[in-house]
Amino acid sequence: MSVLAIARMGHPILLQKAAEVEDINAPQIRDLLQNMRETLAESGGVGLAAPQVYASLRLFLYSVPLARSEGEDDPPRPVQALINPVLEPDGAEMVPRFEGCLSIPGLRGEVPRYRRVRYSGWNEHGERVEGVASGFCANVMQHEMDHLDGILYPMRMTDMARFGFAAEIVRYGVKA
Repeated sequence: MSVLAIARMGHPILLQKAAEVEDINAPQIRDLLQNMRETLAESGGVGLAAPQVYASLRLFLYSVPLARSEGEDDPPRPVQALINPVLEPDGAEMVPRFEGCLSIPGLRGEVPRYRRVRYSGWNEHGERVEGVASGFCANVMQHEMDHLDGILYPMRMTDMARFGFAAEIVRYGVKA
């Protein structure tokens, strides 16, 4: 069964484009963000988009744990929110990265992602934020942004031979 078939059966919202958040300061948005933070902490993940918790809204959480930081241009970051995000490539360089997803548990695949992205949007306090993300942070942001556009990471893969069960990928020594 394909990943798309699984998503259609169990979580069709994952294949839809999410709606803009109209009132960033609404109590419902604050509650949603708090619930998402709790879900992310329980899962041990590094990012979570609203559609993954059945809320078709354009917002996501992202973080860079110390162990995943790739240096000065990609420092560790605590969990942060980005509401109504806009992401654009900052350069043409792409890198292959192994990804997993809380919505497709137990699987990992190699996805080409931009090394650097420019981002803008609003944080959970309603303040405008913008900047450039690189390395692991750029990867997480692109993955979560895809969720807001109804795209699952296997849909971005270019080599399905680089897709499989996480335990098997590690077992055979693939750096994931």
